[in-house]
Amino acid sequence: MIELHDLHKNFAGVRAVDGVSLSINRGEFITLLGPSGCGKTTLLRMISGFETPDAGHVIIDGTDVTHRPPYRRDVNQVFQSYALFPHLSVKDNIAFGLKMKKLPRNEIHREVAGAMEMVELKGLETRKPNQLSGGQKQRVALARAIVRHPKVLLLDEPLAALDAKLRQSMQLELKRLQQKLGITFVFVTHDQSEALVLSDRIAVMNQGRIEQLGPPTQVYRHPRTLFVGQFLGQANIWQAEVIGLNRVRIGEIELEINNLPVGANRVTLLVRPEKIIIGATQGFETEVIEEHFTGAVSHLRLITPAGIELQAMLPHGTGIEIRKGQRVICAINSADVSVI
Repeated sequence: MIELHDLHKNFAGVRAVDGVSLSINRGEFITLLGPSGCGKTTLLRMISGFETPDAGHVIIDGTDVTHRPPYRRDVNQVFQSYALFPHLSVKDNIAFGLKMKKLPRNEIHREVAGAMEMVELKGLETRKPNQLSGGQKQRVALARAIVRHPKVLLLDEPLAALDAKLRQSMQLELKRLQQKLGITFVFVTHDQSEALVLSDRIAVMNQGRIEQLGPPTQVYRHPRTLFVGQFLGQANIWQAEVIGLNRVRIGEIELEINNLPVGANRVTLLVRPEKIIIGATQGFETEVIEEHFTGAVSHLRLITPAGIELQAMLPHGTGIEIRKGQRVICAINSADVSVI
């Protein structure tokens, strides 16, 4: 549906997007993920037409739209601020784009009613934006975007202004809506958990480039770079000494690792906290130096006698009781270790 070819964009000598190429499939939910200033919003704005690339091409559904204005691209954008008209009712906000296209009144009424039902806004037709909650405003912005049946829907941090609980429920609604509509969604966020929940694929961006592209499970479990490993969730990252064929040592911890780089003397390893096995029968000794209860899991900070620190997670209901100062045996499976 979308092809981006070697896109570049500079602002006052600062390279915002640096040679990005990306193919986005029809009906896909893809997320541009990264910290502030990484270029993800600029990339989205080049797809929408609000920014023109200094070099490269934007192709939507086989047509080069690089130099077309936004209103001549079959895309709609949902903004973080919602951008609703404060003087218009919910119904008129949603109908605005259809009225601009001068569609017949009965067709506008039918399309608006269908969009409102899809985002569960029935009964709120006459309310103004200042009479709505944050979640309701978000639904109005979505309905206004989908009512025109765009080929592509662009979403720029659309859930950022919502509180944590509402944000989680809206994530599930967004995914349900996207699957029902079959529209291509391009979603921008800096929230790692949001990207993992929603996406078919994630493009992790850093300093104007895509560092890794893939399904959420692949990007999370097998990060290609140190930046991706650190940005996408918590991680234990160690420098390890290669001591033999497929064997490494970190302090007193020895691990068997597959696919070590040939000829390497030292390697960088990454292990997610939830992959540290707590209370193993065989492994290495640690002491619990911190324990934080967070509901479903406890977050632990551990240290070995040689001073190697580990982050770990202990789900509740396992029957294992952990307290600060306790000594526990831990283990790590080789399949859970990523070589960066």
